[in-house]
Amino acid sequence: MELSNSATLSKLNTYYFEQGPIRPPSEAYSLLIRATRNCSWNRCQFCPVYKGQRFELRPTEDVIKDIETAKVIAEGIKEFSWKTGNGSNPREVAAYVYNQGGTSDCVRNVALWIWAGGTSAFLQDANSVIMRTPDLVKVISTLKQSFPSLERITSYCRSKTAAKKSIEEFREMKEAGLTRIHMGMESGCDEVLKLVEKGMTADDHIKGGNNIKEAGIELSEYYMPGLGGKKWLRKHAIESAGVLNEINPDFIRLRTLHLNDMMPLWSKLQSGEFELQSEDEIIEEIKYFIEKLDFTGELKSDHILNLLPELEGKFPEAKKICLAKIDRYLSMPLKDRLNYRLGRRSGYYEKLDDIYDAAKYQKIDEAMNRIGADSPDKVDEVIEQFKQRFI
Repeated sequence: MELSNSATLSKLNTYYFEQGPIRPPSEAYSLLIRATRNCSWNRCQFCPVYKGQRFELRPTEDVIKDIETAKVIAEGIKEFSWKTGNGSNPREVAAYVYNQGGTSDCVRNVALWIWAGGTSAFLQDANSVIMRTPDLVKVISTLKQSFPSLERITSYCRSKTAAKKSIEEFREMKEAGLTRIHMGMESGCDEVLKLVEKGMTADDHIKGGNNIKEAGIELSEYYMPGLGGKKWLRKHAIESAGVLNEINPDFIRLRTLHLNDMMPLWSKLQSGEFELQSEDEIIEEIKYFIEKLDFTGELKSDHILNLLPELEGKFPEAKKICLAKIDRYLSMPLKDRLNYRLGRRSGYYEKLDDIYDAAKYQKIDEAMNRIGADSPDKVDEVIEQFKQRFI
């Protein structure tokens, strides 16, 4: 496709709306609108994001102006599509705009959103539900009115915030157009929550989650395997499953812990106060977790840090299937487990079954021999280097 209208692209890049640093992986194709800046708590020991930055409630008028700007950019891309003869299918032009060097991040976000169908939006940053409910409702309503194609509008929320909001307030958000809330539970074990300075208890998780569910908003809860370290491995798994059983969320998402020196928990690791689990121990922890899990939503393993992405499905039907996959991995000889871990972390394997591809297995086996296959510690050192790139 020949596209040479640089003036149109230059004009698009004169528009700007604010964006935050992160969003859930499941919101990769969402329109990103920054409703608040940074995190209202910002003390979690395992999180490197927002450290040293002050939390701010953005003026509602500024957020609405950003929504209006995003709409202007979207209309500009669609107009560009008509000029290039692709008006009935703007996805190709959106992809072109996205991939052009010098395109601003906010224009690229809108282009990606159009390319993906333009059906979802995510309100940044870490706890936008903390906004005054009338202000948040106004933002959601404006977003919905500005982009009628939206089928899903979502936000992060802390359990503590959700516990303080009333069910009626959440119903107002739902009526305005909020369809899903992402909640970083991480653990349902009070000892672990205290260790990592989460700033809440298991009871807060349950109350906050139930408020959201009672209002009819979809709830996506996050569980972090490894967060209890070796000391709280089993208790972290079992009590987290118990809390989630009380909430019965629509989604439970696995987010395996990985530490680097940008995270406050790193100092506890260096002092010996916190001891990391091995990858196999984390899989054993997930087994304890799933064994106790009794809910009717979907388990998702949609993050690159998760060793076994196949641990997914609609519960309770998928429970036996997930446990069988875990048992299959744990029963493999050490050499095969190392081969899979290296293949998975290097991006060569996508799932456990890939290890049964003889050509792929041989290639990873050759890599292990170069590293030192007789020393699992050496292989694990290389795996850790790969994992550092995922943060």
